[in-house]
Amino acid sequence: MEVFEVVIALLLGGAALAAVARRIGAPYPALVALAGAALALIPGVPTLVLDPELALALFVAPVLVDAAFDASPRDLRTNWRAVTSLALGAVVLTVAVVAVVARLLVPGMPWAAAVALGAIVAPPDAAAATTVLKALRPPHRLLVILEGESLFNDASALLIYRLAVGAMLTGTLSGWTVVPMLLIVTVGSVVLALVLSRLTLAVSARITDVSTAVVVQFCSTFGVWILAEQLHLSGIITLVVYAMAASRRAAEVVPARIRIPAWAVWEVAVFVLNVLAFILVGFQLRSISERVTGAAGARYALVTAAVCAAVIVARMAWVTGAAAFSRWRCRPHPDGTPGPRDPVALSAGAAAVVGWCGMRGTVTLAAALALPTGAHGGAEFPYRDLIIVTAFGVVLGTLVLQGLTLRPLMLRLGLEDDGSVGHEVRLARVETLRAALAAAEACPEAETAALVRHRYALQLSRAEAAVSIPAGPVDHDGQDADEAVVRAATRAERRRLVALRADGTIGDAAFQRVEEELDWAELDWARVVQAGAREEE
Repeated sequence: MEVFEVVIALLLGGAALAAVARRIGAPYPALVALAGAALALIPGVPTLVLDPELALALFVAPVLVDAAFDASPRDLRTNWRAVTSLALGAVVLTVAVVAVVARLLVPGMPWAAAVALGAIVAPPDAAAATTVLKALRPPHRLLVILEGESLFNDASALLIYRLAVGAMLTGTLSGWTVVPMLLIVTVGSVVLALVLSRLTLAVSARITDVSTAVVVQFCSTFGVWILAEQLHLSGIITLVVYAMAASRRAAEVVPARIRIPAWAVWEVAVFVLNVLAFILVGFQLRSISERVTGAAGARYALVTAAVCAAVIVARMAWVTGAAAFSRWRCRPHPDGTPGPRDPVALSAGAAAVVGWCGMRGTVTLAAALALPTGAHGGAEFPYRDLIIVTAFGVVLGTLVLQGLTLRPLMLRLGLEDDGSVGHEVRLARVETLRAALAAAEACPEAETAALVRHRYALQLSRAEAAVSIPAGPVDHDGQDADEAVVRAATRAERRRLVALRADGTIGDAAFQRVEEELDWAELDWARVVQAGAREEE
C-alpha cells in the first residue's frame, strides 16, 4: 500500500503542477521533473524497480501512437529534409558526442555502454516544446518539423540503443550483419504495421460501445508492440507506421460518439504515463543516492552536467549548421541569377528555436529504466546507476533550462503563424458545408427539413465570408449576439432541468440523459457561432 499511496499522491501533485504550468506558460514536464527529483530526497520513499522489458512498452508505445496518429504525411513529405536531418544526423551526432564525453570522464566505461548512454539521451521529446509553441502560434512548419522529428528520432535512437545493449551483453557486434538486419527489420516492421492497421480497423468498425472501443484501442497498441518484439522487428517503427496508416481511414470507420471520448481518454493516459515515468525514476534515484556518496556522487554530478551540456551543444550545432548550409546552397549565383529554391529552408531565427527545442522526456526515461537490472540470474548492465542518474539529469536540465526559456526566446524572435492552417480550415469548412447543404436539399421533405437546411445555409454563408478575401471584415457584433443567444437559451434549459429534478418531477436517470443531450447541443451550437470568430482572433 505504501507505494500505491505515494503514486496516488504524486499523480494528484502532477495534475496540480500541470495547472501551474499552463498558468505560467511553461511545459508541464519541467515541473513534474522537478517533483521527481524532489521525490529522491524525501526520507522513507520506497524502492520500486520496474521490469526492464515492461518499461519501453508501457511508456513509449501509447505516447508514440498518440503522436503518430495526428501526424500529417503530406506535411512530413514537404519537410522531409529537415525531419530526416534531425531524426538521423542530429541523433547520430549526439550519440557520438555523448559517448566520447562519457569515455573521457569515465575511462572504465565500455564503448558499448557509452554508446547506449548516448542513444538514451539522444531523442528529444516534442511534446514539451509544442505545449509552449502552440500557445504562441508559431509558423506551422516549425511544429511539423518538431513533431515529425519526435516520431522518427525515437526509432533511430532506440535502434542504436538496442544494438549497443546487445553488444554489451553478448560482447559481439558484426558490422557486416548490421546493415542487412536493419533493412529486414525496417521492411518487416512496415509490412506488419500495414497489415495490423487494416485488421484493427476492421475490428473497430464493428464495435459500437464506447468503453469496449477504448479498451480495444489500448490493447491493440500494446498488442502491436508485443507482436513486433516477438518477431524481432522494431516496435517503434511498427507503431509509428501502424498509427499513421490507421489514422487515414479512422474517420470513415470510427463514429464521432466513440472518437470524442477516446481522444479524452488518450490525452489523460499519456499525461498519467508521463507523470508515472518521473515517479518511477524518483523511486530509483532514491535507492541510488543511498549507495552513491562522497567522491562517487561528485563524479555522477560531473558526468551528468557534462552530458547535459553535450546534448544541448550538439543539437544546436547540427541544427544551425544544417540551416546555414541550406541557406548557403540557395544563395544567388555570382551572375545574379537566383539559386536553387528551397521553400522549407529554416531562417536563422527558426533554426535557433528548433535547436533550442531539445527537451528530453519520457522516451529517455523509459530507455534508462529498460536497462537490464541483473534480476532473474542475468547480468546487470555496466554503470546502470550512473546512466540512470545521467539520463534523469539530462531530462531535468533540458526541461528546466530550455523549457522555461523557450517562451521568452519565441517572443524575442517574433516568429508568427503564417496562417496556412487557418486558411485550409476555412476552405475545408466551405467545401464540407456545401456538400452537407446539397445533401439536405436532395432529401425528401420532413418536419425538420427546412430547419436543417436553414442551419447549414447559415453556416455556409459565414464560412464563405471567412474564406473570401474581398468579403471584408467579419461581423463580430453579429457573432457576439448569436453567442449570447446560445448562452441564454442553454442557461434557461439547464435551470429548468435542475428545477424539475429538485421538485421531484423527474429522477436522476432522466436528468442525466437530458443533461447529456444539452451538453452535446451546447457544444454543437457553440461551434457553429464561434467557428468564424476563433479563426480571426
